[in-house]
Amino acid sequence: MTQARVATSPRVENTAATVNRFVNLAVRGLVPMFDRQRQLFCYRLKKTDQGMVREDISHRYTAMTLLGLHQLGQAGTVSPFDTESILQTLLSDVSWVDNIGDLGVLLWLCAVVCPQRLSALEPRLRLETALKRFQGARQGATMELAWFLTGLSYWGQAYPEKLPRLEALAFKTYDTMTRNQGDRGFFGHLSTSRSLSGLARGRIGSFADQVYPIYAMAQFSKAYQHEEAADRALKCAVGICEVQGPLGQWWWHYDAPGGRVTEGYPVFSVHQHAMGPMTLFGLGEAINRNFDEWIYKGLHWINSDNELGYDMEDASRCVIWRCIFRSRRSLMKYFRAGFGRHSDTVQHPHPGDLKILFECRPYELGWLLYAFSSRARKHSPRADGPTD
Repeated sequence: MTQARVATSPRVENTAATVNRFVNLAVRGLVPMFDRQRQLFCYRLKKTDQGMVREDISHRYTAMTLLGLHQLGQAGTVSPFDTESILQTLLSDVSWVDNIGDLGVLLWLCAVVCPQRLSALEPRLRLETALKRFQGARQGATMELAWFLTGLSYWGQAYPEKLPRLEALAFKTYDTMTRNQGDRGFFGHLSTSRSLSGLARGRIGSFADQVYPIYAMAQFSKAYQHEEAADRALKCAVGICEVQGPLGQWWWHYDAPGGRVTEGYPVFSVHQHAMGPMTLFGLGEAINRNFDEWIYKGLHWINSDNELGYDMEDASRCVIWRCIFRSRRSLMKYFRAGFGRHSDTVQHPHPGDLKILFECRPYELGWLLYAFSSRARKHSPRADGPTD
């Protein structure tokens, strides 16, 4: 991969202002997403004919959002929420943890935000049977295993004396997840050998199936000084950077054995402003590499530098709209073309075949805060980049 070059353009000069603006928007935007009576964040905020409507609640999204708000606090900004009360709501009844992924997110949250509570929480979570108890673990679900590995790794970093006891579970999780990684570094969605669904669709992984394992392996490498994990994380990171779209798009689906993008759309805003950055920042810090060129190229996709020339940031509603997606007509043409066999249908649909999904979810703004809170006032793009 070529070295990054910092251009002397208004875009680069305005990047710091963009980061500050996004962080401020995320803080304000989370307020209408919060159900004060239930002390949880919603599932989504949706644009309707009656205005913006809050729908349902999500424990998972609440946990992710708390991680972002914690980073905001660490950066010196006062949160508009009583995060302790929200945390207590999540921990008082953990029956919502019904999959290996949610268990991992909860461990991640506690290890980062309140590690002193892990000992009391541990007996309620039955970690020792988690890989057998939950279907996602048995099927080798990449994203869920990555969340679990991240949680275990942060726990070990918070309490190094726990590392030997967590070691067997962490290494088994790591080994199971990495079996889904192809030669070019991309991850499939599921193990192809553990279930019929895995055999049918396991080889194709989403962007989430790439970035969460990168982040997990970076933290695992730090916890256990595991060089192979760092190498695997870098290989996947280099892979997604190499195929990043011309407008900075982080594409949607990847063929792990084939080492290629199979579907570009939807292009999700959260990938551009949050999940891509948080992952590449996290890996960069773990292995002393810099991914700024790809991070900020993706970030600029939000503000009109996208396929539709549309500003996905809506300051009046304090949201960043969820994605640009293919219309039904476009999808039919795409599948007739052979599901990604032709690069033009994967990455270059006609603008008339694309639409915007006018909704926003709290985890999107939470991960934005997780990625950029500490960088909002001291952003400075660097010129070096990752190498293969």
